[in-house]
Amino acid sequence: MPSPGHAIDVAGSGPRQFSFWTGPYSHAVNLAEVRDAYAAMADRYIELFGTSEQVHAEDLALIGRHLAIRPGRVLDLGCGPGHLTGYLRSLGVDATGIDMVPEFIAYAKTTHPGVPYRLGSMTDLDVADHSIAGILAWYSLIHLPPPDLDGVLAEFRRAIVPGGTLVVGFFDGDRVEAFDHKVVTAYRWPVHEFSERLARAGFTEVEHQRRPGNDTHRPLAAIAAVAAGV
Repeated sequence: MPSPGHAIDVAGSGPRQFSFWTGPYSHAVNLAEVRDAYAAMADRYIELFGTSEQVHAEDLALIGRHLAIRPGRVLDLGCGPGHLTGYLRSLGVDATGIDMVPEFIAYAKTTHPGVPYRLGSMTDLDVADHSIAGILAWYSLIHLPPPDLDGVLAEFRRAIVPGGTLVVGFFDGDRVEAFDHKVVTAYRWPVHEFSERLARAGFTEVEHQRRPGNDTHRPLAAIAAVAAGV
């Protein structure tokens, strides 16, 4: 699975409001649920999103602009079918794809021979502190309940070298809220609020982009951020 993410962007039944900040720590969506949901529709997901040609040109440019600028290892977390890992490798990046869905990893290894892919989770990266030059989390955080986001971003910051880059893609919105995603419950975020969460974890935003929704997709956003020095 995109761990957990890579959204299949289809119309849902409208947002549901949650009061995230006054209740106990939320695990309303757990990793096993997300993994199993993506595994069940892996073939359809690969058909819709399995190549970099199906990614918007502006998104590819943003990813390349921020993750192909310095040497070192880059992790594509929640790599799904592995298309963006392959894209980064085509730019000369030492990229590794990590996902929790075995079907996605098997497809990625077959489609992109010679590119490293492995099963794993973004909640425990199994890398040394400050050993990674960059992380791509492209719609891989969309299923995390908001109270769970800070811990995952802290794990990213632990892994990334000072000055390293994190690029995230997510659903844009006027407020933090859940909605009925085709696979399993997902969340939309205002760009400024997601940027604040990144700052809390030790990242500084350097660029963001937004794409309005239309008949085929919801409003989308992406942020590139740099890890602060230790």
